Amino acid sequence: MAKNKSNTAYVSDIDQYNLKKTSPVAKVFIYIGLAVWTFVNLYPLFWMFTFSLKSNEEIYGLNVAGLPQNWLWSNYPEALRTGNMPRYFLNSIIITIAAMAITLIAALMATYALTRIRWWGSKLMNSIFMLGLTIPLHASILPVYLILSKLGWLNSYQALIIPYSAFSLAMAILICTGFMVDIPKDLDEAANIDGCGLWGTFFRVILPLTKPAFATIGIYSFLQSWNELMFANIFNSKGDLKTIPVGIQAFQGQYLTDWGLVGAVLVMATFPTLIAYVFLSKKIQSSFIAGAVKG
Repeated sequence: MAKNKSNTAYVSDIDQYNLKKTSPVAKVFIYIGLAVWTFVNLYPLFWMFTFSLKSNEEIYGLNVAGLPQNWLWSNYPEALRTGNMPRYFLNSIIITIAAMAITLIAALMATYALTRIRWWGSKLMNSIFMLGLTIPLHASILPVYLILSKLGWLNSYQALIIPYSAFSLAMAILICTGFMVDIPKDLDEAANIDGCGLWGTFFRVILPLTKPAFATIGIYSFLQSWNELMFANIFNSKGDLKTIPVGIQAFQGQYLTDWGLVGAVLVMATFPTLIAYVFLSKKIQSSFIAGAVKG
């Protein structure tokens, strides 16, 4: 009976937070606030899209925020013909995919060694990895530059792939740790009884159970690599191996800049990221709450 009373009290405590009991006036203000917040977040994207379809006369004139008077769709093919942009897009794709792959593989293997294998110094090594979260990216420009220079890697793909992977590794390990810690170690023992070694347990048991983390790590690594400018401008700014953020600087002239072309490149560089996030948003959200409820 006491147990039933406690359950009844618990249910009644939850009911008082039910949104259905919120007053209609409060609901109106909540929905108005959400609508305003949605507009604040979406309007910059709409403005950037319309900005890319305008001429300099409209941008410098009185039509900065309104719809274009003349929809200049020709800005997009012209932007692709300027400054070898197709090659820069290809470079960004190659560097981003390679950095994502290295980060994902290294993070999964490192987390497996830190959380599932007993060895001396695992906690210390995990703390060293987590120190990477505290190091500012721009504070490491000089030492990374000197290392890449001595290795002869400047102005090459690896000049960006290796630093991007290294600086994404700490966060990726932190994300993977939340998943692997929740996996029962009885599964490892069962796999060992069935004849699986360390590699067999990793690929056949642990890896399939950590698939929800792939989307989160992939999006994080993608944003870190695709939008980065400082490293790309210093380590890989010569020749045809530039990335999109560096290539956009080619649109800035000494005396005149065609801002419509700049907007077109920004749209082509930004919208694929948004589209990918829309399709992966459910997996990313589920990865953040995975393991939060047990039993």
